[in-house]
Amino acid sequence: MKLTICELSYLNELITSCVNTITCMSLFKNQVTNEELKALLNNHFPIHVEDYNRKVEFVKDVETATGKLNVPELNTSIFSEKVCETKNANPVTVNTDVKTLTDREIALSYFLTLKRAGKEYAIASMETTNSKLRQFLKDAYTMSCNHSYEIYEWMAKNNYYPIILATGEQVGNIGSIYNTISL
Repeated sequence: MKLTICELSYLNELITSCVNTITCMSLFKNQVTNEELKALLNNHFPIHVEDYNRKVEFVKDVETATGKLNVPELNTSIFSEKVCETKNANPVTVNTDVKTLTDREIALSYFLTLKRAGKEYAIASMETTNSKLRQFLKDAYTMSCNHSYEIYEWMAKNNYYPIILATGEQVGNIGSIYNTISL
């Protein structure tokens, strides 16, 4: 099945976004100082390259595109009670004369890129008629979610991005608004 103009437009935007992500990640890998963050970036990088290559395959020849993305499993064990303890995040100092990025700037930039890419993958998949492309976009969305989960945890653990747990009163208040539906 050929690509629709909508699908081609989304792929063009997503490929351009991949160029930006891969370029930025190359810089990040060279400037990061924290070994744990460096390992995350090094583990994620080849998957982003694979993601880029799969999209290029789709625009070059949709019929022969593999559409297969190796999606990393979600590491559900990384958020511990210690990470989720309420603590103040370290204050941010905006860097207006950047020579090198801090680990916090690297992680935050990458995290926001993953969040934005995830939204774009989700939107594009909903307007896709090609089933192979739709599955690929859903896999790319999952990749963004799983990668962002690891970066989010690293930022929280290092007091760069606060995780504030809802109180029982807050949960109870919202929960009291809704009731289940019986059919």
